[in-house]
Amino acid sequence: MNALQTVPTIRIRSMDVMRGFTLFLMLFVNDLFIPGVPKWLVHTEADEDGMGLADWVFPGFLFMVGMAVPYAVAAREKIGSSTTVIFLHVLLRTLSLLLIGVLILNGTRVSPDLTGMSQLLWLGLLYVFVFLIWNRYPKNMQYQTIYNGLRAVGIMGIIYLIYIFRASDGKGLEVGWWGILGLIGWGYFAAASIFLLCRGRIIVIVCGWLVFLVLNILSQTEFKVAFPGIGRYLQVLLAGNIPCIVLGGTIIGMLMKRYAATPRILLRFLLVIGMIWLIAGLVLRFWFILSKIHGTPSWALVCCGISVLLLIPIYYFIDVKGYHRGIGLFEEAGRNSLTTYLAPDLIYFVCWGFHLPLFFYKQSGHMGLAIAGSLLWAFSMLWYAVLLKKLNIYLKL
Repeated sequence: MNALQTVPTIRIRSMDVMRGFTLFLMLFVNDLFIPGVPKWLVHTEADEDGMGLADWVFPGFLFMVGMAVPYAVAAREKIGSSTTVIFLHVLLRTLSLLLIGVLILNGTRVSPDLTGMSQLLWLGLLYVFVFLIWNRYPKNMQYQTIYNGLRAVGIMGIIYLIYIFRASDGKGLEVGWWGILGLIGWGYFAAASIFLLCRGRIIVIVCGWLVFLVLNILSQTEFKVAFPGIGRYLQVLLAGNIPCIVLGGTIIGMLMKRYAATPRILLRFLLVIGMIWLIAGLVLRFWFILSKIHGTPSWALVCCGISVLLLIPIYYFIDVKGYHRGIGLFEEAGRNSLTTYLAPDLIYFVCWGFHLPLFFYKQSGHMGLAIAGSLLWAFSMLWYAVLLKKLNIYLKL
């Protein structure tokens, strides 16, 4: 029997809720006005040994990306997709994330004089074209011609933006560090590919995770793995940090899928693994500082440990005890993560471009106002994404 089909799929609502909660925190910390809030809420400096809330939210989301892999593959197999078809989907999704990530990253390099438009206009158009291409349109055959036309406009629009792009130094697009979505794409590709190749054998997944952990450790030493030429494009994989976090989530996702019918056993596994990762990360801290910017192995393990330990109470109350009040907004955001993450940027672009005073609460002299404003902003953006979905505007890669 196929290893992916040994256990019937039981929906784990806590996964969507935790993903949505992580997105909420991402929106919150991204909006914080740094001079006016406590240091523990924001990113720690690159060479400083420590972590703030903002240093966990992105790896927390990466962890959830990995957790979803076993369920996503099983869902596609259930409708009859072959391994080859699933891998092509993984590849297409990865390339889409890499493309969007690199384009967004380069948006801050736009030279208005050489490109012919401001950074905000270039980025704003990019986001509009992204939604035109990757939006999940209604399955109404009567309007399919219109929907295909909108996708064509989006594709031609992105080609045009790439064509006219020039940075201040006269150069074109650069890969750089791939951007947030690009990092998610590389991590997702590593986890999904290994999962497909090993047919869901958890021992192979664990070995893959260990390989990337070793690569992450080596990347912080003079023995780091590097290849001339193509190596700079594969640096996210060779550094090991991002794939290690995502594969950590895949391991937990496989355990949750396998032991969904026996939550007591699952909770024990989660507690033990979470504590092992957390303690291992703190032990590695003797050799490698906790640093998100440098992507240290100690930071990766501590973040994985925190993610598992945070998941335990969420899973217990929602999926074991059946407590569902007040989770709807986070659950919906978790199911619609890409829209929830990207759509708020369009509001930023409009407000900055037209100098609208929407962000009046960002005042260094009023810490409480700055924090409360960003919390309200994050909640509002979750509802904003829900509204867009009701209007059939939501991204699906």
